[in-house]
This record gives sequence, C-alpha cells and structure tokens, in this order.
Amino acid sequence: MPRSTAEKRAAFRELHLAGCFVIPNPWDAGSAKYLEHAGFKAVASTSSGFAWSTGRPDNGVTRETVLAHLSTLVEATDLPVNADFESGFGHTPDDVAESVKLAVATGVAGLSIEDSTGDANTPLFPLDEAVARMRAARRAIDETGGDTLLIGRAENFFAGVPDLDDAIARLQAYAEAGADCLYAPGIQSAEQIRAVVTAVAPKPVNVLIGATSPITLQDLADLGVRRVSVGGALARAAWGGFIHAAQALAQGRFDGFEGAASGATLNGLFRQDA
Repeated sequence: MPRSTAEKRAAFRELHLAGCFVIPNPWDAGSAKYLEHAGFKAVASTSSGFAWSTGRPDNGVTRETVLAHLSTLVEATDLPVNADFESGFGHTPDDVAESVKLAVATGVAGLSIEDSTGDANTPLFPLDEAVARMRAARRAIDETGGDTLLIGRAENFFAGVPDLDDAIARLQAYAEAGADCLYAPGIQSAEQIRAVVTAVAPKPVNVLIGATSPITLQDLADLGVRRVSVGGALARAAWGGFIHAAQALAQGRFDGFEGAASGATLNGLFRQDA
C-alpha cells in the first residue's frame, strides 16, 4: 500500500537524524521508478536534468512547469522526493513564500532554496535579503503543516564567489532562519566539508558529488555528512550515452548501442508498477 504524504515526510526527516545516505537525482518518472527499484531511500529532483529533458538550459523552466514535474515525480514513486526549487521562483520574500506553498502542495518531502540571483553582476542575494527569503520559506512551510524539510543552499562556489567563510556565514544564518539541512554545492576538499559540518552542527549537511571522485560514501560519513546528492550527474550520464550513440549513427555506424538496456529489462521493470 502506498505511503501517505505525511508518512513519506516523516521517513525523510528520520533519514537526516543519523548516518549518511545517498539521495540520487532523477529527471523524469521512469528514472525515479528505477531509483526506487534500485533500493534508494529517497530521491531529489534536478533542475538541470529536468530542464535538459525539455530542451532548455538549467534555470530555464517556468515555475508552473517545475511544479507539474514535481507532481509527476511524487506520483511516480513511493519514495520521499526532495525538490530542487532553485531560488524559490521569486525575488521578494512574499514571492518565495507563495512559491513554497505551491511546492508543498505537490507532496514533496523537502525542498531547497538557493541564494543565487541569476544576475552575473551580483550573483548572490545580500545576506539580509537571503535570510528574509529563507525565513519566508520557513513560514510558508509552517503554515502548510510544518513537516516538509527545508534545505538552505549557499551558492558561493557555483556562482563564481568561492569564499568558504562567506558560505559558512550564510549557512549559519539560514540555519538560524529555519533551514533544517544545509548545503553549499561546489565544496570538494575534506577540509571544506569538515568546516561546513562543524559550523552548522548539529543540523545535517548535504554534499554534492557531481563527477567521478575518489571520495567514498564512508569518507563523507566520517566527515559528518548526512546526505549526498549527485545533481544532474545521472542525467548527464544518460545524455552521454545518447550523444555517443547518436553521433555514431550520424557517421553511418551502428556500434553506439553497446551497453544499452534491453527492451525486456525496461518493460519488466515498469510492468511491476503497472
């Protein structure tokens, strides 16, 4: 019997209390179903992976389209779904609050809010504005039941402002503003990760591993990391296979399908959910 939204949110919150888990990022219903089949405990949407599937760049999809996508993921799997909710689809705190309430209504178990502006000249919101936006997201969640996890993201390293001290100050402020989990995508070294974990303890930290890395899940657990996401990496891996096969076809060759899943395998996988 499928779990209720409340049950999925409770299970998701419990995952953040101890240990370290991988939260992979599907980009459509099929990839979400497979990740559940593979035994993962939760999944997270990927703004980039989904945008590419629509023929658009990352951050090039409307709020309404993203909300529909979140509903699709929630309906596709019995796992808790964490929403990559970008910058909250609004500039002001009130705009963010409105968007967050709409996201909560899709049934997601958690959602992240970034502090990036999308403006290359001023890539990050000033700290006071970013904190006000995070408080607005917290208030919106509390007004809609309070059981959806809020993840606060400091985008310094993705926005071309790789200042660890500033990122930590932002994460600490977001934790105080009500974020349940903290995330600074782009930090890579053990020293950076340990510094972030220590600075926001006891709140859990998410680390992004978006490319081949010698670091292991146990290494991250030993550093105190609670969860590990991969962003658009799985979508990029799928695109890599597709591009390789398509380029071979364009050159008149049919040797690009090596390693492809069989139709029987995929039909068998999805027939279980029919």
